[in-house]
Amino acid sequence: MMEIFDEVESGLDCDLILKVFEEVKIEFSLPDNVSAELTVVDEKEIRRVNKEFRNVDSVTDVLSFPALEVKLPFRAEDYPFDVDFSTGQLMLGEIMLCYKRAQEQSLEYGHSIQRECCYLVLHGLLHLLGYDHIDERDKALMREKEEKILSALGVFR
Repeated sequence: MMEIFDEVESGLDCDLILKVFEEVKIEFSLPDNVSAELTVVDEKEIRRVNKEFRNVDSVTDVLSFPALEVKLPFRAEDYPFDVDFSTGQLMLGEIMLCYKRAQEQSLEYGHSIQRECCYLVLHGLLHLLGYDHIDERDKALMREKEEKILSALGVFR
């Protein structure tokens, strides 16, 4: 389950974003009770959060806040104390997306806003699963997963 909070009333295609989440669950064989949250915010809010949590005083496109230290392959039994007993959900973490920055990047890269938002949410989800892009090898692995998942959804540049 992915909960989406659109604080800027962006008109984000939530159905497509939910498909991205479902495709990630398939790709990584995640259990049905895995969940994540997405909050769509403005430039001011993402800058504030970026400064507070990363000490970077600038607008960014997406931020991820993992709730678990994920080990792949994912096994739900590795997280017995992280399941919310009231909902049965196992929270991967939270993603914050700056819709205005996504709009700018979609124009810059010459593709649709839907494609950019799908990419950014997917990028955030991969961070929640432990992927990173600090060095070139890790970046290549992350990009490979991003392209595979977006292609499976028919979301192209």
